[in-house]
Amino acid sequence: DMHTIGFAIYEVPQQFHGQRDVHLDKNFFLSHAQKARSETFINLREVSNRFKLPPGEYLIVPSTFDPHLNGDFCIRVFSEKQAETVPCDDPVSATLTEDLVSDQDVDSGFKNLFTKLAGPDMEISASELQTIMNKIVSKRTDIKTDGFSLDTCRVMVNLMDDSGNGKLGLGEFATLWKKVQNYLSIYKKNDSDNSGTMSTPEMRVALKDAGFSLNNTIYQQLVARYSDPDMTIDFDNFVSCLMRMELMFRIFYKLDTNSSGSIELDFQQWLTFAMI
Repeated sequence: DMHTIGFAIYEVPQQFHGQRDVHLDKNFFLSHAQKARSETFINLREVSNRFKLPPGEYLIVPSTFDPHLNGDFCIRVFSEKQAETVPCDDPVSATLTEDLVSDQDVDSGFKNLFTKLAGPDMEISASELQTIMNKIVSKRTDIKTDGFSLDTCRVMVNLMDDSGNGKLGLGEFATLWKKVQNYLSIYKKNDSDNSGTMSTPEMRVALKDAGFSLNNTIYQQLVARYSDPDMTIDFDNFVSCLMRMELMFRIFYKLDTNSSGSIELDFQQWLTFAMI
């Protein structure tokens, strides 16, 4: 059986006229009425309607009637006079902050906590970080999580490990803790229904709040990888997604020495980064 499909048409706000590198989020659809829509949502191969609208720029949104269904859409527009149609999507970019905390900047209370957590070597490994993170989140009732995996904690260590020894020192752990606290704040802010998880639209807004601008293709891949079967994202998956995204962006920016937007990798380099 084919999915039940239809479409809606919205007028593009004046400030977005002529732009194609823009993605209108859920707040736009909550505050703007449809200018037209298909007469019905129906499980046919094709849905077509005729409309008479004032000259201007319009956004056509095809969709399935039921949420979270996979589908590809082909849109055709017939007009009496020549009209241009272009896809609207966000450019891919990231605003990465350098909120590094040195050993000297850490207060005595945090130093004492770190000493208890790190043990005799005064460093925290990925497995030790996993134990710490899961103890912390297990005490919270306002977020849902099934626990941080060892793989996620390895990514966190790789991102923050400036010394290259595979462990976190005092300043590195303090920087990571500050970053996790920021991600928690973004997570709770965008959990608008206080469910303890984020829906996929909430996730997109949260990614922007964290400094990431992603196109539809990359976003759909992230949702497929980090969402649960009910298409929600819990806290540990949210942190894992942001940490890996930041790590990959930092690697790319480091290799793109002339800011051309492209890099060349040999086979060994590609294998190294693919294993991260």
